This record gives sequence, structure tokens and C-alpha cells, in this order.
Amino acid sequence: MPKIEDVAERAGVSVTTVSRVLNNRGYISQKTRDKVYQVMKELNYQPNEMARALFRRKSNMIGLIIPAVSHPFFSELAYYLEYFADQKGYKLLLCNSNRDVSKEREYIDMLKKNQVDAIIMGSSVLDVQHYLHLNLPIVSFDRRVAEDIPIVTSDNLMGGRLATRLLIEKGCRKPAFVYRGIGGPHHHALLASGRTQGYEQELKEAGIEPVHFQLESTDVDYSGNENELVRFFQAHPEVDGIFASSDVIAAEVIQACRRLKKEIPAEIKIIGYDDVTIASLVSPRLSTIRQPIREMSERTIELIAKQIEGEDVPMMNTFPVTLIERGTT
Repeated sequence: MPKIEDVAERAGVSVTTVSRVLNNRGYISQKTRDKVYQVMKELNYQPNEMARALFRRKSNMIGLIIPAVSHPFFSELAYYLEYFADQKGYKLLLCNSNRDVSKEREYIDMLKKNQVDAIIMGSSVLDVQHYLHLNLPIVSFDRRVAEDIPIVTSDNLMGGRLATRLLIEKGCRKPAFVYRGIGGPHHHALLASGRTQGYEQELKEAGIEPVHFQLESTDVDYSGNENELVRFFQAHPEVDGIFASSDVIAAEVIQACRRLKKEIPAEIKIIGYDDVTIASLVSPRLSTIRQPIREMSERTIELIAKQIEGEDVPMMNTFPVTLIERGTT
């Protein structure tokens, strides 16, 4: 494998000159640059990126910590984050935490050792002390970490209200909120809890008692959800509407209703949250609350890039949501 010394010798320049060309530091004539790049190509020389990162004190890498890339929402989020990061010359290091605090700590240590320039925090563990005092630009997705860490989120409160309002307008008198998560549906740091608040506010105004149902499974293993939902419907036959906190959960509700031969939307109406691809693939097609994932991802990368350059950024970045009505309501 060729070394930087081999490139310098064939190009007829010093090792320092080759290093300056690689790191774009100091004045180098275009003729010398072209010669160095030509020799690198001839020798198939691959620079040591870690060494370059140490030299420049910049790796052009961003760490992304999410619960599970297998979850459709986080899959789409990671796709768009990678797309916009690449446009700004950054690469992503993907870390799946599966909501495990110890695993997150290990990932943060790994990201620090790899000299990442910033971290995007998309996890939802309750203990986030390991994100404090990192001395790195951080953007948090959909949760509060600290006053000086910017947040990108959608209007969860309005999303909860729009979803619940639709169910009430369609005649539901016993709509239930079904969610999967940690810390309960009212945890102050998890901004998605705004969906619960919106649900409860609409029901209070309509004079209807709220019904909550928490699924026990994780973002990776959904195997028990359908059975849990079947038992829930059997215990609460009066429930005539479901507001699911994600499209994935809403799709599982559809499967449970099929097992119980509940007709959708005649006997029960269902609305999800996110508007990921699965919402258009299930049958009936799913009514849902659309989060602008692409736009939120673009803003996240913009906030990271500006922090890296030392610019001030807004701490709260909230995007509007949209009601999308399809066949389940």
C-alpha cells in the first residue's frame, strides 16, 4: 500500500507539501496541486482520514444516535439527514441505541474517539447526562436536553388536536390514544408528549373521558403488539376510534381489528402520526398527521453546520404538521 512518502518522491515535492495539498492549507500553486493529485491517482493512494482529521482538527463526520434505524420514521429521518449532510460535505456515523442508556454512553465515547464534529441526538432515553459538557455542537430531535442545546421538532400539540378533532367530527365518542414509549405519555422532556396533551384537550372540550393504552414492546420487537391490542379491544369493546402515536402502531391496530373482524372505518376509525411510507401501503390507507421529515432534517443539518462555524442558532425550531385523511377515517 503506497504511503505519503511515495507520493512525495514521485511528485518531486516534500511530504509537507503533499500534506498541505491534502488538507488545503497554505499556498500551493495549481501546477503543484495537479501534479500531486495525478501521482495519487497513479499510485492509487488513499489518505489516512483519521490522521487528516487530527491534523485539521475537523473530521467532517457527524454522529447520529437514534433508537432503531429499522423503525420507518427513523429510517426516513436518517435517509434525509444523510442526504443534506452530504450536500454540506459531511458523513454520518449511525448509532442504534435501542433506548439503552449504557449503549448510548458507549456510542458517545466511540464518536469522541473518532473525532466527530457534532452529534445529532434522536434518542429518547430518560437519562441524558452523558450529552452534557461534551464540548461539541449538538442538535436534539424532539426532546429537551439542556437550555443551550437546540431542538428540532414538529407541533406535536397541534398534531394531537388535529387527530382527535377528526375522530370526534367523524362521530367517535370513545376514542383511545395508543402509544409506545418511556416515561409515560406526559414526560416533560419528550416533546412527542404534546400529542397526548392535544388529544386530552380536544376530548375535554367535547366532554369525553380520555382512554390511554401503552404498548410494552420496543422499537425493534413488535411481535407482541397485535396480541396486546386484541386484548385491549376485548376489554374495551366500546372504543370506536384510535389515535396512534405513530403510523407503525396504527398499522398494528389495523391488523388487530382484522383479527376481531372490526370493520374500518364503519366500526372503528384510526389515525396515525408521521405519514411515513407505510401509511400509504396498508389497507385501508391510513389517515395520519404528517411531519415534514425532509424539512426538519434539512434544518437539523443547517443548525449543525452553523454551530461548527461558530454561529448562533435558534434554540427551538418547530415545524407545522398537516392532517392527511385517507381510508381509515
